Order: sequence, then C-alpha cells, then structure tokens
Amino acid sequence: MLNQAQSIISVCQRLYNKNMLAAADGNVSCRLADGNILITPSGVSKANVKPEDMALLTIEGEVIKGKPSSESLMHLQVYQKCDQAKAVVHAHPPHAIAWSVAFPDLKELPSTCLSEVILAAGSIPFADYARPGTADMGKVLLPHLPDCRLLILSRHGALSWGEDLNEAAMGMERLEHSAQILYLAQSMQQLTHLPQSEVEALKQMRKKIGPRTL
Repeated sequence: MLNQAQSIISVCQRLYNKNMLAAADGNVSCRLADGNILITPSGVSKANVKPEDMALLTIEGEVIKGKPSSESLMHLQVYQKCDQAKAVVHAHPPHAIAWSVAFPDLKELPSTCLSEVILAAGSIPFADYARPGTADMGKVLLPHLPDCRLLILSRHGALSWGEDLNEAAMGMERLEHSAQILYLAQSMQQLTHLPQSEVEALKQMRKKIGPRTL
C-alpha cells in the first residue's frame, strides 16, 4: 500500500505544479488489489500530503482508515460503474472550468476543432452542476459512465479515470491542455471546426485505438 500511496503523491505534485490543484482542492485515488480504495485525505494540501495521511475506504464507502473527502462519492461512483477503473483524479483545471462558466449550455468541449481531442479521448463532456459534498456529485456522472474517461464538472472542476494512475493523470493534462488551446482560439474569435469527413475519419481511428486516454 505504501507504493500506491507514493504513486498518488507523485500525481498530486504533478498536478499541483501544473496549477490544476490549489490549497486543499481535489483528490486522487486508486483501487487496491483487495478492492478497497486508497484516497487522499480531506483538508490537506495536495502539495504536502504524506503517505500516512491517506484514507482507506471500501468500494461501498465504509471508512477503514483516515478522513476521506466528501468528494470521495465521485470516486466511488466511478469504481462501482467502471470495472476497468483502477485510478481516479479530481482536479480544478482553470481553463476547463472557465468553459463551463462562460458557456453553460455546452454539452461537451468543442472536440471537432482539435484532432487530439478525438484521437486521445473521443469527446470531453460536461457533467451537470452538483453541489460540492453531496451525493449529487456522484449521480451527475452516471449518464457518462463507463463510456467517458474525461469529464468537466460544470462550475467546479474535472474528473478523469484510467486503468492506472498514469492514464488518469495524463487524462487530466489532456483535458486542461485542450481547454486552454480552445480558450486561446476563442479569444482570437477564430474557433473553427474540422470538415465533417475528417471528423468521421478521426473517429474511426479512435475506435481502433481503443478506450484508453492518450
């Protein structure tokens, strides 16, 4: 379990250094071999979290050790609905959140502008707003699981999951990098889209790649 805790800490520092976590925001978790969930603690800066701070839960949400965040409800929903999920990252990437604030009616990040979004993720939907700390945080994910591994949480943050911690962390980086590129294009008033024929070709390539986030 110590190795998994150290891996979680590495992901936390990686995201903190990229300005996707501030103060005590966000949480990172992984599913252990016995099925229990190791997750970062409540109220602790992810830049300073230590292995002994980690909380441990059953997949049903029973606390075995530590003080998990109330946002663990999101993580548990992913693990319960996605058999392949071995890691979940919840962060607050600024550009991704800004899209949900500026364009509340958008259903997904404009994927047809960038080939990388289609090839790496397929699409990046917006989950409906849910009040932090409530069961609704998990419920709003349900329409998107298990098909989507990257989600923007409207007016709150983002969530990524993967078959290991690296995929989940890379997914969060992909999400925010794409949101930043699109933000820059929008600010130049030049948000343009690929031809539909190219979009369809990229979708076919994505099918061959498989479900992992790149």
